[in-house]
Amino acid sequence: MKNTVLSMEEARAVLEARHANPFGLLGPHPVSRGGELLLAIRVFVPGARRLWILPRDGEGLEADPIHPEGFFERILGPVGEDFRYRVRVERSDGHVWEFEDPYRFGRYLTDYDLHLIGEGTHYRNFDKLGAHVVRLDGVEGVHFAVWAPNAERVSVVGPFNDWDGRRHPMRNLGASGIWEIFLPGLKEADIYKYEIRSRHLSMIRIKSDPYAFRHELRPGTASVVHDIDKYQWTDQEWIREGRRRRNALDAPQAVYEVHLGSWMRGEGNRFLTYRELADRLVPYVKEMGFTHIELLPVLEHPLDDSWGYQALGYFAPTSRHGSPDDFMALVDACHREEIGVILDWVPAHFPKDDYGLRFFDGTHLYEHQDPRLGEHRDWGTLIFNYGRNEVRNFLLGNALFWLEKYHIDGIRVDAVASMLYLDYSRETNDWIPNQYGGKENLEAIDFLKRFNELCHGHHPGVLTVAEESTAWTGVSRPTYVGGLGFSLKWNMGWMNDTLSYFCLDPIYRKYHHQHLTFSLLYAFSENFVLPLSHDEVVHGKCSLLDKMPGDGWQKFA
Repeated sequence: MKNTVLSMEEARAVLEARHANPFGLLGPHPVSRGGELLLAIRVFVPGARRLWILPRDGEGLEADPIHPEGFFERILGPVGEDFRYRVRVERSDGHVWEFEDPYRFGRYLTDYDLHLIGEGTHYRNFDKLGAHVVRLDGVEGVHFAVWAPNAERVSVVGPFNDWDGRRHPMRNLGASGIWEIFLPGLKEADIYKYEIRSRHLSMIRIKSDPYAFRHELRPGTASVVHDIDKYQWTDQEWIREGRRRRNALDAPQAVYEVHLGSWMRGEGNRFLTYRELADRLVPYVKEMGFTHIELLPVLEHPLDDSWGYQALGYFAPTSRHGSPDDFMALVDACHREEIGVILDWVPAHFPKDDYGLRFFDGTHLYEHQDPRLGEHRDWGTLIFNYGRNEVRNFLLGNALFWLEKYHIDGIRVDAVASMLYLDYSRETNDWIPNQYGGKENLEAIDFLKRFNELCHGHHPGVLTVAEESTAWTGVSRPTYVGGLGFSLKWNMGWMNDTLSYFCLDPIYRKYHHQHLTFSLLYAFSENFVLPLSHDEVVHGKCSLLDKMPGDGWQKFA
C-alpha cells in the first residue's frame, strides 16, 4: 500500500464489499498533510490497472494505486474550492473508459423525508424511494433509494457494473434504515437489483426493488428504470366530473370483472398488449352496458396461474402486456368511454419468492417473524406486518400511487377477512390473541381505516370496495362512526346462495326459494355490491354456464 491516510483495514472492507459507510471513504475527502488541509480523491474500480482524475479544467491527474485490486487515491491541492471531476480508467486488457464518480455527489433525500417515512406518513414515498431519473449538479443519472435497516451493506447491481456488488455500495442514512446513491449516466430502461449483505448473518441476497415502476418480463426478475411521468393524459374532464358522477352510490353500477391474461389471446396464444386490449376490451364492455371494469391484479407477479393475487411488484403493472405507459393508455381509453376502472389490490399477503420482499435485508422486515402472525399456511404466502410504520407506509403510499399516477377510479381490496381476524383459517393453537385476548387484528383494522380515509381524502369520488365474507359490522360505514370506511362491500352470501339455487334442477327449485330471499334480511346493513366472482369459477368449481343443470341446450337456455 502506498503512502496514504487510508488504513489497510478500511481498504480491505471496501475490497470485500462489507464497508457500511462507503461515502465516508470513497470520493473527495479533506486530509491533513504537514499541517495543511488537502483534498484526497479515492476511487475503487475492480480490475483497473491505471486511473486518472479529470478536473473540469486542466490535464488529467494520474492517481496512485493503493491496492492492486483496483483501489486508487490522488492527493490534490488545498480544499475549499468547488472541485468537479470525472474519472478515466484503463483496464488490464487495455480497455479505457470515462465516467462521473457517484461518490462526489451529496445526499438527495432530506431529513424531512426520512422523518415522514420513519413515522409512516410519507404518502408520496414513491417519489423518493425506488429508482428515479434525475439531474444532479448538471449531470443526468438515476437516484436509487431502498429501505433495509438491518443490512451491513447495500449495493446497486446490474449490467452497467457487471453485477458486481463492490462497484456501487450505497450511502447509509443512519437510523432511518434507508440507503441511497446517485449513479450518473444510467437512464430509462436500464435493469438493476439490490445486493444486500445482512448485518446479522453476513449472507448476501439479491433483491428486486420493492418500489420499482417496472419489472422484467418473467422469468426475468430484475427491476427496470422507468419514468412514469411522461404519458400525456386526455381524461381531465373525467377526473373532474365524470368519475364522481359514475361512482356515486345512488348511481347504477354494473362492473365487468376481467383477468387481462385470459380474457382474450393473440396469435400463437400470446398475451394481448394493453393497447390491443384498449381497442378490443373497452368497446366490448361499452356495448355490453357495463359502467366499470374491475381488473384482477395487474401488479407484477411471478406466476401466471395466480391471476395476479400473489404480487411482488406493487408499484409496477405487469410487463406481460407492455409498459407502464401502455397501461396508462388502457385506463385513458376506458375514461374516454366513461368507463370507470377498479383495480384489485392485495395488501393481505405476498409470495415467498427469494428475489422479493421475503426476508428482505436478512431479517423479517415486511412480514412478521412469528409464522402464527406472519404466514398464511393454506396459501403458502406471508402476511405484512401492519404494526411497522415503514411497512404500513409502503402499502398506503402504494394505494395512493395507483390512484394518482394511473388515474384508477377505485380499489377493490382482496381478502379483507383474512386481515381482520388473527385466527383466519388457522388451527386452535396456531394463532396469537391481540393485547385484549381477542381474535381481531387491531393493527390491520387500523391500517384499513387509514387506507380508506386517505383514498377518499386525497381523491374524492373514488370507490373502495371490500371483499369481506364475514358478518363484520360497519365495513362500508365511515370511520368516524366506527366503521372501516369502505364505499362498498361484496355480498358474498348473496353470491353463494344465488349460485346454489342456480345449480338446482328447476323441478327442485321451488323447495329452495329461501336461497333467493335470505339476503334481504341483511341487504341494507351495508352498501352492498352483488358479485358473481372469479372465485366461483376457479379449477373444480365449473364455469357459470356449467353450473346450470341439464344438457348443453338446457344450460344455455
